[in-house]
Amino acid sequence: MKEATFKDKISEGIHDLFYIWKREFQTTFRDQGVLIFFILVPLMYPLIYGFIYTNEVVREVPVIVVDDSHSSLSREFIRKVDATADVEIKTYCSNMEEAKQLMKERKAYGLIYVPSNFSKDIALGKQTKVSIYCDMSGLLYYKGILLSATAVSLDMNKNIKISRAGNTTNRQDEITARPIDYDNVALFNPQNGFAAFLIPAVLILLIQQTLLLGIGLSAGTAREHNRFKDLVPINRHYNGTLRIVMGKGLSYFMVYSIISVYVLCVVPRIFSLNQIGQPDALTLFMLPYLAACIFFAMTASIAIRNRETCMLIFVFTSVPLLFISGISWPGAAIPAFWKYVSYIFPSTFGINGFVRINNMGASLNEISTEYKALWIQAGVYFLTTCWVYRWQILSSRKHVLDRYKEMKAKQQLSSREITD
Repeated sequence: MKEATFKDKISEGIHDLFYIWKREFQTTFRDQGVLIFFILVPLMYPLIYGFIYTNEVVREVPVIVVDDSHSSLSREFIRKVDATADVEIKTYCSNMEEAKQLMKERKAYGLIYVPSNFSKDIALGKQTKVSIYCDMSGLLYYKGILLSATAVSLDMNKNIKISRAGNTTNRQDEITARPIDYDNVALFNPQNGFAAFLIPAVLILLIQQTLLLGIGLSAGTAREHNRFKDLVPINRHYNGTLRIVMGKGLSYFMVYSIISVYVLCVVPRIFSLNQIGQPDALTLFMLPYLAACIFFAMTASIAIRNRETCMLIFVFTSVPLLFISGISWPGAAIPAFWKYVSYIFPSTFGINGFVRINNMGASLNEISTEYKALWIQAGVYFLTTCWVYRWQILSSRKHVLDRYKEMKAKQQLSSREITD
């Protein structure tokens, strides 16, 4: 037979690439498990998460009061705390034990204790204190109660200082109450809300995790359908590393290009979250992020032996990855070891870059570190994916060859028996 020319090999490779792309695309919509992770979870999970945190902040936290002072000043303090947006005084208790029991029953999430010497110490010019006890199972409860009590105490301190200063003008009262004037401006999160800072990070992490689960499930299915439990099927079209990697990668990239637009653009608009980034910067940033996530998931799929394994390996990593990204937990407080571990995952650079573009209006030049890191990850994981699939191709060939030799040996043995 005539030896194939270079042009014929290129043509065959392109044909096989699109064959693999088509087959992988069909698998995405025919396999219910892959369809759930690729389509249903990205569509529904952000909506569920957004509806849970749509109020942004916790309001009217139920609080119990134990007032041992029984004075007009203590009643004024409690009344002003109750008037704030974050706290609601549910009931008064006669002692601490009764209040603790109500907190154990979850009828309140905080306790304000006013000591008996509260009004007396203020009258004598001494410093007094009010104790606050919070249910620390929810940090937002603590935040609401503490900020409300602090604001009221500062307001009452101001009035007490003015009444004792003996000033004659309003300007003197202002200087006495506030010698140094300041403005508190919350940058990039004016509501001080929980959803505004957390949901963008969750959306980016969702893309990586669903790709890991979907590609892992697809890899597990391929192994289960392969008689030799290899990742590459016995098929003449799967006879080259680049055509397999590029064919599969192109299929996943097309699906997640549409999913990313919904997750990163439509969902924040539905819940009125901050979106001040430039569309072109966000688009260019998502190209290496999607490529890095796809090739990272394809590399990780080598560890998947069956359909259920991906759930055991990848699902539990979501919360740790959110913490070590430096968004949910301050990046400056993360130990060096875990920082280096976080650099393995595209979500670390993806979360930080997306938050700075989307919530802070950064340009690509201002996030050059994250942008370059994602391109490096995309290149490295592309090479590891090629190595994984090359290894699987050689393994598949070896298994087929061993099977052929085994059948040949059986045929020879059978022919000898017949001759004898």
